[in-house]
Amino acid sequence: MATILFLEDEDMIREVLSEYMMVAGHEVIPCERGDEAIKIVEEGKEFDLAVLDIRVPGVTGLEVLQIIKNKRSEDTGTIMLTAYDDINTQLEAFNYLADDYITKPASPIILIKRIEAVLRRTGKRADSEMDNGFVVDEDELRAYYNKKNLKLTVSEFVLMKTLRDSTGRVFSRDQLINMIFDEEYVANDRIIDAHIKNLRKKLPHDYIETVIGVGYRWRKEDEIKK
Repeated sequence: MATILFLEDEDMIREVLSEYMMVAGHEVIPCERGDEAIKIVEEGKEFDLAVLDIRVPGVTGLEVLQIIKNKRSEDTGTIMLTAYDDINTQLEAFNYLADDYITKPASPIILIKRIEAVLRRTGKRADSEMDNGFVVDEDELRAYYNKKNLKLTVSEFVLMKTLRDSTGRVFSRDQLINMIFDEEYVANDRIIDAHIKNLRKKLPHDYIETVIGVGYRWRKEDEIKK
C-alpha cells in the first residue's frame, strides 16, 4: 500500500512495529540513526510516509522531520513516535508540520490506524475532479480552495471541519480539545493555539476569528474580507 521510512533505535520496537506495518501491506525502510534517515532523504529514495522517533543516535527525529518537509513534497506524511510527552516537544513537532504525534508505549494497531489516516490525507486526487470554491473531502481528509490542496495535517483538517460545520458558533479551547483528540491524548489549550496558527497560514482568507477570553469561531461568508 505504501512505503514507510521508519526511524527507531530500539531494536525490539523497530522489529515488532516493522512487522505490523508489513502485515498491513506496507513496505518498510528501517533505520536506527538520524543521519542514516537523512541520507535516505537526500539520496531521493522514494517513500510515502515517515514514522520518526525523536531521541535517536546521530541527529534527532525532529531534525529529520524538518529536512523531510523542506526537501520533499509537503504531501509526504510524517508521524512522530516518541517517549517525549511534554507539551513543548509536541508543539515543536507540530510547528515543523508533523501530521501526527504518538507517545510510547504505543499500540501497534493504533499506529497502523494513524498511518492509514495520514495516508488518506496525503493521497493523490486529480484537480479536474474538484469544484471551485471551498471543497472538503471527508474520505481523504483533505480540503481544497479553487482546486488548490490546502495541505492540512489530520489535526488541522478535523479542527477546520469542526469550526466550519458550526459556522458562527464560538468554541472554547477545552471543547475543541475534547472534540478533536481521543481520550488517551494528553493536550492543553496551547496545542489548539498552535494548530490555529498553522491553519490560518494555510487558509486562503481570514476564516477563523479569535473571541477574546472564550476561544474561536468560523466566520460567516459575509464577515470575511476577500
